[in-house]
Amino acid sequence: MMLLRTSWRLVAAAAPAAPWPRAKAPTRGLRLRVVDHAPQSAVPSDAATAPEAESVLRPLYMDVQATTPLDPRVLDAMLPYLVNYYGNPHSRTHAYGWESEAAMERARQQVASLIGADPREIIFTSGATESNNIAIKAGVPNPRAMDRYQSMNQAAQQEGVARFYRSRKKHLITTQTEHKCVLDSCRSLEAEGFQVTYLPVKKSGIIDLKELEAAIQPDTSLVSVMTVNNEIGVKQPIAEIGHICSSRKVYFHTDAAQAVGKIPLDVNDMKIDLMSISGHKIYGPKGVGAIYIRRRPRVRVEALQSGGGQERGMRSGTVPTPLVVGLGAACEVAQQEMEYDHKRISKLAERLTRKIMKSLPDVVMNGDPEHHYPGCINLSFAYVEGESLLMALKDVALSSGSACTSASLEPSYVLRAIGTDEDLAHSSIRFGIGRFTTEEEVDYTVEKCIYHVKRLREMRAREQQLLKPVHLEPVLRNKRSHRNEKPVHRNEE
Repeated sequence: MMLLRTSWRLVAAAAPAAPWPRAKAPTRGLRLRVVDHAPQSAVPSDAATAPEAESVLRPLYMDVQATTPLDPRVLDAMLPYLVNYYGNPHSRTHAYGWESEAAMERARQQVASLIGADPREIIFTSGATESNNIAIKAGVPNPRAMDRYQSMNQAAQQEGVARFYRSRKKHLITTQTEHKCVLDSCRSLEAEGFQVTYLPVKKSGIIDLKELEAAIQPDTSLVSVMTVNNEIGVKQPIAEIGHICSSRKVYFHTDAAQAVGKIPLDVNDMKIDLMSISGHKIYGPKGVGAIYIRRRPRVRVEALQSGGGQERGMRSGTVPTPLVVGLGAACEVAQQEMEYDHKRISKLAERLTRKIMKSLPDVVMNGDPEHHYPGCINLSFAYVEGESLLMALKDVALSSGSACTSASLEPSYVLRAIGTDEDLAHSSIRFGIGRFTTEEEVDYTVEKCIYHVKRLREMRAREQQLLKPVHLEPVLRNKRSHRNEKPVHRNEE
């Protein structure tokens, strides 16, 4: 049995990895015409009795920071594991399990290759939110210099160093512009007695490295800084942060959901100890992600859920083979297409910003334009309410910030952190340009944006004119003067 299983793995590993053909942009034109074939509700209602519309127009998609469309090449890789190869990858007694396990390990290798890691350092999760929770809540580790702690008993290792050393390592550092799941995880640790320093950022959105160094204390265990901000696209100096943390014997975690597969990353060169990855942000499936956890020097994390001990005991539960195959394929495609995608997206982003700023006055780009991922453009349109502009731009799917907080009418906390004026923060729109965005879509978005901004500004100006206070005193004075005048009588003959 073991010989058969080994042979199966060797055959799977020896399969040549052919280069992915470049995918064409989905044929959709400027706007898709979609007919709703969903079953109608049996419950009587106005919607159920209303006449069925012939078609519904879908808007252009310009919100790739929220999610990306599934790359057709990724779907092709996933389909066999949705239909034919459906074995549980943890079933070790038959070929169905072996073939799924081989596919899972190949996906692990594809993810690791994209970030320069060892496949044994990749743990599959449900997405970046879970990865961030594991890294923040369970990944507050022992100092590297204390080699004697690596030989602690097994019970202590299973407990996780975050809580085991909480009496000596109770301080964490993050920034004010992190994703909400990182900030909420830090607040959760504060409730447990940990101390958290929330570093401010400069007006550019980048942290001050001197402030970071000054914030590190003897009991600091972890620094968590996002690679690329999901709202304003600012890139943090990750390599410099990693070297500071390494020199101070502090572990470094980065939420790279918006960066992996879009900009080059190497966990060893950048001294990254933990990294969060999301599948649906790199044209892969939703519901899958990964966390990179360094093996040497070893970073010990506490398992957040109990069960069968899958993923080296760090993340129990059956690994969904089709999803991890999709994540692996997305990473491999991204590695091959990264340079091409970046050049193309940069060109489209420059086209969008140049046309808008040339045609409209009082437009501000939020974040540092020099240290910035081009596919995420955040613009504030003065004298325009962002929600009104979003509603006016119904032909284009856009957002005013993070998808996780887009239901809130409050201005973005990221824009507040970089010192954006309250009115400008309320007038911000995020434009997302991705792998399948076309030049025609960019031009259409620009045309509609310019038209509606001008229209809304004119409406605002008219409203202000109507609301302008009327000074009645001169009018009343004029009337009184007319009353006091003596009437002139014509002489009668």
